[in-house]
Amino acid sequence: MSGVADTIPALAGMAASAASNVAWIAPVLMAALAYFNYDLLDPDARPVNVQTRLLYPEYDFIIVGGGSAGAVLANRLTEIENWNVLLLEAGGDETEISDVPLLAAYLQLSQLDWKYKTEPSDSACLAMKNRRCNWPRGKVIGGSSVLNYMLYVRGNKKDYAHWESLGNPGWGPAEALYYFKKSEDNMNPYLSRSPFHGTGGYLTITEAPWHTPLAAAFVQAGEEMGYPNRDINGEFQTGFMVAQATLRRGARCSTAKSFLRPARLRPNLHIAMHSHVTRVLINPKTKIAYGVEFSRDEKINIVRARKEVILSAGSINSPQILMLSGIGPKSDLLKLSIPVIQDLKVGHNLQDHVGLGGFTFLINEKISIVQDRIESVPSVLKYAMLGDGPLTVPGGVEALAFVNTKYANETEDYPDIEFHLVSGSTNSDGGVQIRKAHGLTDEFYENVFAPINNQDVWSAIPVLLRPKSRGFIKLRSKNPFDYPVIIPNYFKENIDIKVLTEGVENCAGDEQDEDDAAVRLEAALPAVPGLRASAHVYGRLLGVHDPPLLLHHLPPGGHGQDGALLGPGRRRRPPAPGLRHQRSPGHRRLHHAHPGQRQHQRPHHHDRREGRRPRQGVLVQRLSACTAIGPLRTHGDV
Repeated sequence: MSGVADTIPALAGMAASAASNVAWIAPVLMAALAYFNYDLLDPDARPVNVQTRLLYPEYDFIIVGGGSAGAVLANRLTEIENWNVLLLEAGGDETEISDVPLLAAYLQLSQLDWKYKTEPSDSACLAMKNRRCNWPRGKVIGGSSVLNYMLYVRGNKKDYAHWESLGNPGWGPAEALYYFKKSEDNMNPYLSRSPFHGTGGYLTITEAPWHTPLAAAFVQAGEEMGYPNRDINGEFQTGFMVAQATLRRGARCSTAKSFLRPARLRPNLHIAMHSHVTRVLINPKTKIAYGVEFSRDEKINIVRARKEVILSAGSINSPQILMLSGIGPKSDLLKLSIPVIQDLKVGHNLQDHVGLGGFTFLINEKISIVQDRIESVPSVLKYAMLGDGPLTVPGGVEALAFVNTKYANETEDYPDIEFHLVSGSTNSDGGVQIRKAHGLTDEFYENVFAPINNQDVWSAIPVLLRPKSRGFIKLRSKNPFDYPVIIPNYFKENIDIKVLTEGVENCAGDEQDEDDAAVRLEAALPAVPGLRASAHVYGRLLGVHDPPLLLHHLPPGGHGQDGALLGPGRRRRPPAPGLRHQRSPGHRRLHHAHPGQRQHQRPHHHDRREGRRPRQGVLVQRLSACTAIGPLRTHGDV
């Protein structure tokens, strides 16, 4: 090991003239990986991209979207050798840079991101350019599990019990736990022995191998507040914990890496990247989906499904594809001259785990994550050679907490606020990329963060776990390449901002701390006559100005049993043959998980649900297991 240690400063000296911008990392990282850990590049273990001319005209299953859910489904369905599966993904493959946990924010607005934006708002996103929030979504094999902050948070038992109570068998806490354990390979020796975790699964779960002192201090502060240091994915959720994440040997462990690569050589699995699905083909009389239409290499292609079409394209693309296929609000479809197959409230009930950004504290010691100090040649070499060092911290988030405000019942273990401890802030890269990922205006950044560029800070981001506000998605046009209209309606319900500001009160501590934390924001936020700069006031202002959006948006629509999953062999008889009536989408609510983990677990149910084998054809939205497997959206699935 001494030879490795000696090599780091030597190579660092050779690269001393490298630029300070993160752009230099890519060539240095590639060279280091190729020299020291060629297997991490994994060139022969990537998913095989099948050419269009080699695709079959018909498959048993067509999976639309190879992301957090679709990749898992492709693996599980092809375990049955006589089932042929086609996985269609609009994006390409992962990159070595996307594997680096600390660089999660640098993936946003890249070619791996759909680059969605919300519509201009007068009630939120006021510090963002054109009052529009960025909504990052993964356009890549692995989906948003390649773009997110990798944090492993399953959710609260009450959420799963609620979903099951709505008539969704298999969504209860006991069965969910079974599949979580089946899916994971937890590397923490203490947690892996508990009844709440598993080993030997495809998905590697562990803590980052490197931490700043802030992580331990944060957990200790929680104990002083009366909150236990506990496994938030265990028996109880309320408490503080050093974060676990989907990491393997210090690198991101996406669903593509964990589920698709082991299945890449199965002869019954075809993967077609850069394949943009434009609509599902549905018989207008029988309302049975029999295939999909997709664009690839500037040509329109059609492929048919013998058994099922499964829509797992995410919380934006799935409703868009449904509406383009004739499933959605009748009035909206008719305005765009789209033939109506089924009048359903597709696109409604949009929810998100909205947070509060900008709550940043200065540190008088050099212990936080600052780009000028951390993103260096020695750090790159330590990551490439040892799978260690600051680049292994998932998006800079080191610890998590689930706490109660006065609006929650403390006796129920059902917290209403989650905190992310970030060992840095928007200023930590000197304004190079994080400000762009957040979409901040130049004026806001210059007034708030520029004065403390590259200084040591830490941030506590309170996140609203049970928002009452509901938004919607609708088509902008009938052109499948036009992005849809996204209106999240943040803070439409006043209770949401009240709960968030209570979260700020919990974070800020005593009154002096509140004023100290807020003073730095005063110049950038609008003057409010008669209001002093307290945590409560700035909590409300920051909520509408700089809400960090966590890639946790809930897909509009219903669960498999609780919605318009129009397929034969289901429990409730539809009002018309072959049609399942959608319940009110308002019955569905966002849960306490980071949804990528919920998505990893849910597809395991698919090929055994109700103890049946899939039947011929699938009615319109059987388009199911993954269209609505749970909420979807963190800074930059956090």
